[in-house]
Amino acid sequence: MLVAFDFDGTLSDSEMVVLLGEQCGVADEIDEITERAMNDEIDYAESLRKRCALLEGLDEARAQAAFQQVQLRDGAAAVIDALDAAGVHTAILTGGFERGVATALDSAGTEVDTIVANRLPLRDGGLTGEVEGPLIEGTKDTALDQVASDLGLDRSETVAVGDGANDLPMLETAGLAIGYDPKPAVEDACDVVVSSMAELQTVLEDHGVL
Repeated sequence: MLVAFDFDGTLSDSEMVVLLGEQCGVADEIDEITERAMNDEIDYAESLRKRCALLEGLDEARAQAAFQQVQLRDGAAAVIDALDAAGVHTAILTGGFERGVATALDSAGTEVDTIVANRLPLRDGGLTGEVEGPLIEGTKDTALDQVASDLGLDRSETVAVGDGANDLPMLETAGLAIGYDPKPAVEDACDVVVSSMAELQTVLEDHGVL
């Protein structure tokens, strides 16, 4: 069994790119673009590039300060640890950034088996304003299928947990689609909707994942 989580807005209530934006005074502009993307009003790849372009020149130390603020939701580490104890493969599929995910997991004292995330390249000690990685043009259904294939699992043996429009591909693909306080444009694609990690754990138990 494979359980794939979105990160920003799902495992974490932080929005990494907004935290980065706060470090260089562009958080409001980034937040507006983020909301439009999550409600499926603007193409995700375009929105991500627009947001990252606003971060050009942010120095590495201030970027790391933003990543240090990224935290898992209450109860998220317990869900991940329970899945690990049950022998379930856990993955994070996020358009967010590797360093923020790794920092949050480390701070919570937990880990997942697979992370598929993007990167913010540096040049001369600062962010270039560009973004690299598999989940810019690539979509989360492809990522989910790849991880499942590597594990020898069928789609029916997968669970996806997400909240925003860029999660739609994996929610529509997975055997079980769980919306975590999903945006209106996403809710119809969800088999189940939860609003806390405790609820999520109960749903996973009810469906025999835990």
